[in-house]
This record gives sequence, C-alpha cells and structure tokens, in this order.
Amino acid sequence: MQVTVKLFATFREGRFRTAVRELPAGSTVGDLVAALGLPPAKLGVLLVNGRHVELDQELREGDTCAIFPKVGGG
Repeated sequence: MQVTVKLFATFREGRFRTAVRELPAGSTVGDLVAALGLPPAKLGVLLVNGRHVELDQELREGDTCAIFPKVGGG
C-alpha cells in the first residue's frame, strides 16, 4: 500500500519534506517510523489524516502520516 509521509522540523534534515512510501498491508505508524530510522525518544506529535494517533495505529492505502519531533525551548 502507498502512504504519504510528511516530516517536520529536525526530522527533515538529511531526509525529505514529503514523500510517498510503499508499505506492506497491515503496517502501523510504528513500522513506518522504524523504516524511516526516526528515534522513538524524539517523537512528538503523530497525525494520520489530520488526527492524533499512537504508534500502534494501523495505516491504510492512501493515508497521510505527519511526523513531528519533540520541541524544546525555554
């Protein structure tokens, strides 16, 4: 299945802004994060089709997954 992936902030460094990825049916957001090599400890907000999700959310054909890192500041 194909899903659109949007990366934000520091996750774009050395990667991409938006890309279409081919994943096996039944893949989860966690599977996608692992395939992209994103460090789980740095994950912030995860959205699928504009809705907040967790890593165990199953993806479907045509979904758009937005991945934001944690943001620090002070």
